[in-house]
Amino acid sequence: MAISPSQQRYLRSLAHDLHPVILLGAKGATEAVVKELDLALSHHELVKVKLSGGDKDERDEQIKFLIDGTRAESIQQIGHIVVLFRRNEEDPRLALPR
Repeated sequence: MAISPSQQRYLRSLAHDLHPVILLGAKGATEAVVKELDLALSHHELVKVKLSGGDKDERDEQIKFLIDGTRAESIQQIGHIVVLFRRNEEDPRLALPR
């Protein structure tokens, strides 16, 4: 499902008050992290992730690995924080504007 620009703005406004649910350590993005993120997305739909240190290219690789592993969409990235969204089709929690 593609997210429209107005829906992205809405999700960014919701994510503003969120605290990171997933914190990546020195090992970065691993399969275990993807499993935990998958569970968090199923439950919350909108999740903030704090990436481990490193340069921008390394952070971009971590984000791509997480998105590919969970089929989520990146809503926003600021520094070491990325906001991911994945709609829970069975029990949607967030009502997106049209």
